[in-house]
Amino acid sequence: MSDFAQTLEEGGTPPSAKDYRGIMSPEQARDPEYFPGLAIAVPLGIQHVLAMFVSNLAPAIIVAGAAGFGYGSDDPSPMIYMIQMAMLFAGIATLFQTIGAGPMGARLPIVQGTSFAFLPIMIPIVAGQGVAGMAALTTGALFGGLFHMSLSLVVGKIRFALPPLVTGLVVLMIGLSLMRVGVQYAAGGLPADRPDYGAGIGWMLAGTVAFVTLGLCFFARGIWATAAVLIGLIAGYGVAALLGRVSLDPVAQVGWVALPDPFRFGFAISASAILGFCLMGVVSAIETVGDVSGICEGGAGREATDKELSGATMADGFGTALAAIFGALPNTSFSQNVGLIAITGVMSRHVVTVGAVFLIIAGFVPKIGALVTTIPIEVLGGGVIVMFGMVASAALSILQSVTWSQRNMLIFGIALSVSLGLQLEPAALSHAGETWGVLLGSGVLPAAVIAVVLNLIVPGREA
Repeated sequence: MSDFAQTLEEGGTPPSAKDYRGIMSPEQARDPEYFPGLAIAVPLGIQHVLAMFVSNLAPAIIVAGAAGFGYGSDDPSPMIYMIQMAMLFAGIATLFQTIGAGPMGARLPIVQGTSFAFLPIMIPIVAGQGVAGMAALTTGALFGGLFHMSLSLVVGKIRFALPPLVTGLVVLMIGLSLMRVGVQYAAGGLPADRPDYGAGIGWMLAGTVAFVTLGLCFFARGIWATAAVLIGLIAGYGVAALLGRVSLDPVAQVGWVALPDPFRFGFAISASAILGFCLMGVVSAIETVGDVSGICEGGAGREATDKELSGATMADGFGTALAAIFGALPNTSFSQNVGLIAITGVMSRHVVTVGAVFLIIAGFVPKIGALVTTIPIEVLGGGVIVMFGMVASAALSILQSVTWSQRNMLIFGIALSVSLGLQLEPAALSHAGETWGVLLGSGVLPAAVIAVVLNLIVPGREA
């Protein structure tokens, strides 16, 4: 067994490219076309899956819960299906990036997964609406994905309008918009008028997840640190099982294999959903451009080409549109996997392809989705609190590069004040109509629009 493979098997940190003595040269490690062999590709591919697994499934669970398919519902099958599709189409969308099809795909090690960015738009669309809400959501995502694809023609030309001042604010609003969900889950899930809502045992389970996750992040290395949130959830799940709060009945009730169902939730035109997904598609496209740039600069030591940026954006949008047809949520590139490439030093797109195959296989096995639904909502809340907190922390990292002049502080302050205020006080939009009420109340869209417009028209914009 090679030193590299043995290190992985023992749970250690994979060496950087410069330490691959006899396994691959630094030039090979930086080459997206190089295939290091299955002995290296399989464990590294699994590591990519572990890094994004929980974050990929969480949006499906949250949206299903908001629609009424979640914890405590009479029929958990829609949630199981949505979890299954989240895995399947994350894998398929990743293949579009790594293998490509014509002009589509960056042909780089880009991992796709279900996007958190769309949650502030999706939750109001489906809230309490059941299948009808999901029909409007997936139809909106279909049109939004097609619009997202069209952005591949101009994405390089609009980057000037989205400096760190704007992108950092948008990411911050995504995190702030979702923190309430994590606390609600940790308290036991809505409705809040239940006698056990906010009970100490729920906070104990959520705290277990957070404590284990933080411990691994601070003190562990290698796969243990990469999959910290997943291992934290497993620890919380184990404690919940010992307390008799886990039932495996949903796993026994589903089969081993199931195929995706086109338009599972139907087809319904909603102006607010379509407009919201199109506008958020711009944000998602810029996020993907940033990830592609980060991979090329950190992994290959060069700038991303226009062809790579355009192909990645096209694949991003196509993956979202295709997933929507089968009842799955929008996807985007996953930044945590960009960081993983920097850690391992392996730029091979074929390694990520191997990880995508694992996701696709899991997507055809509904028992995996059913097992995920047995996680108590308080346990999930602990993981969600950590993840959404990290989203907000990532925003602060982006904002570090901003020059905090009086101009930029005013733009940031006004955009944050209006967007967060509208989200906290939705009654202020009671006369705006349903469509604009959903869009303006999301927090993310008004923040993006105000920041972009002010940054373009207020004198003193940095080149």
